Amino acid sequence: MEKLTFTVPQTGEEVTFFIVEETKINGCTYLLVTEEDEAEGESEAYILKDTSKAEDKDAIYEFVEDDNELDSVSAIFAELLDDITLE
Repeated sequence: MEKLTFTVPQTGEEVTFFIVEETKINGCTYLLVTEEDEAEGESEAYILKDTSKAEDKDAIYEFVEDDNELDSVSAIFAELLDDITLE
């Protein structure tokens, strides 16, 4: 799995996630990530949305918190990954 490291702007802390899947919906890029490198067993998964602008040097990802958006994007990832159950 591809590894992605973020720096939390408020604290400077680095957080590492592993990309499980990526998709683009209506021009927005979404990532399904987990904190675990191994996909076996249960682990927390998160959906991140690229909120950066074209002129930004780096990609800016935020957690998807809107329930409707989260449900829609989760359904897309569930279709892409038949062998994974998203709750």
